[in-house]
Amino acid sequence: MDFSKFRVMIVGAALLLPACSFTESALWPSLTGEDPGADTSGAATASGASSSLSGGAPASGTQTAPGIGAGQIPPQLGTTDFRPVGVTPGEDTGTFVGRKVEELRSELQRLQDQITAQNRELQVQRAEMASNAQQYHGTVATVNSRLQVGTTPGNPILVQHFNTAQTSLDNLNVGIASMNKLATTVSGMATMSSYLSESTRAAFGVSGAVDEDHRQLSILEDEVEQTVVLIDRLLKETTEDIRRQSHYVATERSNLNTLAAGIKAGEIYGVSLTNVAQTAAGPGPIAGKPLDTAGRRPLVVIRFNRDKVPYQQALYNAVGRVLERRPDASFDLVAVAPSSGGPARVALNSTKARRHAEEVLRSLVEMGLPPARVAISGKTASSAISNEVHLYLR
Repeated sequence: MDFSKFRVMIVGAALLLPACSFTESALWPSLTGEDPGADTSGAATASGASSSLSGGAPASGTQTAPGIGAGQIPPQLGTTDFRPVGVTPGEDTGTFVGRKVEELRSELQRLQDQITAQNRELQVQRAEMASNAQQYHGTVATVNSRLQVGTTPGNPILVQHFNTAQTSLDNLNVGIASMNKLATTVSGMATMSSYLSESTRAAFGVSGAVDEDHRQLSILEDEVEQTVVLIDRLLKETTEDIRRQSHYVATERSNLNTLAAGIKAGEIYGVSLTNVAQTAAGPGPIAGKPLDTAGRRPLVVIRFNRDKVPYQQALYNAVGRVLERRPDASFDLVAVAPSSGGPARVALNSTKARRHAEEVLRSLVEMGLPPARVAISGKTASSAISNEVHLYLR
């Protein structure tokens, strides 16, 4: 192939693409190559942005959202090394209180041995989780780099990388489960430490003690209290690690779903729309109910005038930018069919337009937008030449 001719063809195609226009009041450009509203006051023209979502090729200058993992790092794990202070040995005074002190000292030593074992396990889990997170982000970055420059839909190499990333994320989930077990064990140790603290204080009130008993009790009481504080910190830091990592894994699960959609399409999207939007559900989808769109400007207009219209990237960019400014936003998806051609033709076009709208909805869900945020409806329009799907901000 003559690459110089190929580059000329690409540049020529880009120059033929129409620019999109937008107004600040609409929040968003209409990705149709034309202003759908009559009022063009204050409109600006953005060259190199997404062109009309019809049978034409997408603009070469289209900006894409950063890929999953771009600029992202996993949450910081705790760094404390929980080492017990140790237990000071003492002499048997031969009294009842002296024997009680020795018994409490042995209990404290066993408890501190457990702390040492759990601390060792915690450090191992932290190291493994850090390694899995590093592997996950490295793999995802490789996929995003390939998608950024363009690749074939369903590239098997990227599918293999995706499976590797999913395995790393699964390993992180296993680590969280192990830390949950550790937290349960530490919680039981906290109960034991509270019992030791109360028993040590109570020993001061037992009669028949000599001065040496109380001296040893005072040392033991200090060491028990230090152990109580150490266990509380161990439990708190472990719980915080679990909370942050659980949220991180849930977020990346959603991002992986969007990455899978990107691999399927052979183009880069970005982070899941779920992670841009608030988690509060919207009013729920409305199937078939006519929506009043009079005077409303669509955020996106997709013209299905040929097979396999490449609308996904521009759709993701538009919805993503809206959610950045209004995280609780909901949308109306309208299937628009031409009203010309007689009742039979109108009915056929309406059915096809409805299927296209359902396809667009599936794409939005794959990108992470909760389906409860989208109401879907249909209508006919004399101005429509081909079947279209309009997306409105509710």
